[in-house]
Amino acid sequence: MKLLAVPGVLAPSLLAIPVAFGINSVTALTDSPLSLMLTVLLVLAGLTSIIFFVTGVSHFQNPLFCVFVLFSFTSVVDLIIALEEDGYISGFMEVYVREGEPYLRTAHGIMICYWDGIVHYGLYLAMMAAIGQRKSYRNLGLFWLGSLMMSVTVFLLGNLIGKYSSDLSPGFLLNLPYVLIVVWAGRRLFQQPKVLPCLSPEKVAEEQRKRLYQRPQDVGLILVLLLAAAFTFFRGMVVLDCPADSCFEYIYQHEPYLRDPVAYPKVQMLIYLFYILPFLCLCVYALLLPGCSWLPDWSLVFAGAFAQAQFSHVGSSLHARTPFPYQTPEDVWWSFLLTNVLYALGPQLLALRCLHSTAFFLPTTPASLRPGKKLQ
Repeated sequence: MKLLAVPGVLAPSLLAIPVAFGINSVTALTDSPLSLMLTVLLVLAGLTSIIFFVTGVSHFQNPLFCVFVLFSFTSVVDLIIALEEDGYISGFMEVYVREGEPYLRTAHGIMICYWDGIVHYGLYLAMMAAIGQRKSYRNLGLFWLGSLMMSVTVFLLGNLIGKYSSDLSPGFLLNLPYVLIVVWAGRRLFQQPKVLPCLSPEKVAEEQRKRLYQRPQDVGLILVLLLAAAFTFFRGMVVLDCPADSCFEYIYQHEPYLRDPVAYPKVQMLIYLFYILPFLCLCVYALLLPGCSWLPDWSLVFAGAFAQAQFSHVGSSLHARTPFPYQTPEDVWWSFLLTNVLYALGPQLLALRCLHSTAFFLPTTPASLRPGKKLQ
């Protein structure tokens, strides 16, 4: 069954366009943020009913399919917000952004809306198509999980401690069930069985006996990860106001966006420091010693988190909505872009290495090395 054979896959998400225009046209909502939030809740409840009747009971019995359809609707809404804030369209989400979530007008808010409306939307369509064709979508789901969790975490914490903390409205509460659904969906994805490649125990043992100098690709990956870890630690010290001259020079001459009072960049760097840095060290350990079966799954999660975080950070640093004193200076654009692109590339290469050459990370117990065995 092809994607186009399932009307429910595209119909609910495309409804976002007339729904957004309709809500924006109701000018009575402009003076009542609470009424606006209740209207959005009614729209989501109506959308859930549409999913049930249009997609059919067989798809509705798969809860993740329903989640992806619902989130595809919000992805289109986010794309509309980003396009409207950048001046490409008008008259769709102005009321909601102004009365419900004004922090979406920041450069960071616009960037996460672009990412959600393009990358996440594409992932939703791909995963729904895989469900319709009864194919595995676990890897796509793990990448999506890391990307969305990073986006939501930085966004919510930045709103709570940044300069928009005093402007939080009832619309902010809509993010709470959103977070709970994402956590639940992530748990479901990890519970899905993964199929091991058809490799004999002898082949796996041979691969795992190789020394590091016999795996030049892993040597390169380790060097990249160590450089990423050093850069992570350095930027963490920068946002923690380290008095070193190098930190002072960096935050004023290379990445002044780290000083932006919206707090998103500071939260991002602290998450890098306290969560990403330990993971990078664990990845180096897993590339040195065989049998770390946890790495393939978690490399996908962190690859998605890295990709989303770096897109939002780089885009916000260069976006015109960022106040001029915090924008990246033009004379360091290329060094800034090169550094951040290479920084984001390491986790993607690690995930690809784990997906295409998994023998080194397979469990070493004989029973787990049977060809085609599914791991729970």
